[in-house]
Amino acid sequence: MMGDTVSAAALCIIGAVTGILLKQYCREQAMFSSIAICVMVTAAALAFASPAIEQLEILFEKTSLDKSCFKSLLKAMGICYMTGIAADICRDSGEQALASTVEIWGRIALLILTMPMIDSILTLITGVLQ
Repeated sequence: MMGDTVSAAALCIIGAVTGILLKQYCREQAMFSSIAICVMVTAAALAFASPAIEQLEILFEKTSLDKSCFKSLLKAMGICYMTGIAADICRDSGEQALASTVEIWGRIALLILTMPMIDSILTLITGVLQ
């Protein structure tokens, strides 16, 4: 675990240095380099997290909660990470408006994704209060 973390950190540092060097000559190439590093580290992180997600799913199955809640939780995590990385890349390339727009998109997507869970919670609460 520690070795994988060091490898990911080293890859990101190498990517950052490469990006700084490329910005001097071709700003577009620096951005693509940064995106490529982000994709590689994210793919590795997803592969690394797979056993933990499987363990969470096993623990979640022991509860009486609907399985769709777990899927929604994973989708929400994905939305948060994707919009965060996209916004950071936009900020790094000097596009503040695009960064804000992708963050707004992510917030709205999370709201839409969680509407069924909010409905279930409100139904449960009103049932208890009556």
